[in-house]
Amino acid sequence: MAKVELKTKETGASVDAFVDKIADEGQREDARVLVKLMAAATKSEGKMWGPSIIGFGSRVLKYESGREMDWLVIGFSPRKANTSLYLGSETLADTELLKKLGKHKTGKGCLYINRLEDVDRKVLEKMIVKSVKGKGA
Repeated sequence: MAKVELKTKETGASVDAFVDKIADEGQREDARVLVKLMAAATKSEGKMWGPSIIGFGSRVLKYESGREMDWLVIGFSPRKANTSLYLGSETLADTELLKKLGKHKTGKGCLYINRLEDVDRKVLEKMIVKSVKGKGA
């Protein structure tokens, strides 16, 4: 089956310029920390994926149906309500890590946090590294 062309794909936009425009100062600082954590874990620099996702690394995502698409290894998006972290489903299924993380919510393929101060940073770093290892960044 052919690769699907997504609307959300890697762009040439500046990650720093995007982060600098985040209105909430706390969320802007959290974004800077997440950029450093994810860059260190993937050994790659962040790239903008669409207008609001900062992604690190890229891979071909394959579905059981045979559908394939280019997607980021890990990433995040500072949204108005919270920050969405795009981590692997294996990591999000790790209930032991999630129990230790702190205040968060999960969705399909996403971890939602309000602020980094609400979570245990060391646990979050473990989750990021686990996601990268699971993806073969």
